[in-house]
Amino acid sequence: MSTAEAGELLGIDPIELRFPFELNKQISCTLQLTNKTDKQVAFKVKTTSPKKYCVRPNNGIVAPRSTADVVVTMQAQRDAPPDMQCKDKFLVQSAIVAKEIMPKEVTGDMFTKDSGNVVDEVKLKVVYITPSTQSEGFEDGSPGSLSYQEPFALISKLMEEKNSAVELNNKLRQELDLLRRDISRQHGGFSLVLVLVVAIMGILLGLLMKR
Repeated sequence: MSTAEAGELLGIDPIELRFPFELNKQISCTLQLTNKTDKQVAFKVKTTSPKKYCVRPNNGIVAPRSTADVVVTMQAQRDAPPDMQCKDKFLVQSAIVAKEIMPKEVTGDMFTKDSGNVVDEVKLKVVYITPSTQSEGFEDGSPGSLSYQEPFALISKLMEEKNSAVELNNKLRQELDLLRRDISRQHGGFSLVLVLVVAIMGILLGLLMKR
């Protein structure tokens, strides 16, 4: 067996698996495998924590000068690792195989020392990243959180209510002036009516300003 340099047969993007870690949430990451050769290349993906990750497909064929996607899904985790450091590793094995080989015919023996194939192995690290600040509390609509647009909408609404209250206040003042003029022309017995009108208007203005 001859061993190729790391990444000579298959280009792997990204070179490390980055998971936006969240507790009790299943998270996926996609690997793109690119066949750099004019030969048919078989691949197999292994991990140090097979119970923790689901790899689909975990083996297959990449046609010459073509690409294939592999989805790696991390099962929901109940606990976060210390300092968000992950020791899990992945190994992508690749080997040049005959063009008549079908994906379902790929076996682990094709990547061993005794296979006689040109074999390549690339190790990948797993990196946990914390979700961005924008995704925490803004997109999920959790209690106590506001989107970026909500404060502006709230301010606009308050301004409209204030303008309405000012207009109503001015209108009430005009009507009060007219009422005072009418009452001044009448007998003094109407002074009680004036007091009641002013009191009612004061209550209404107070309620409006508290909104």
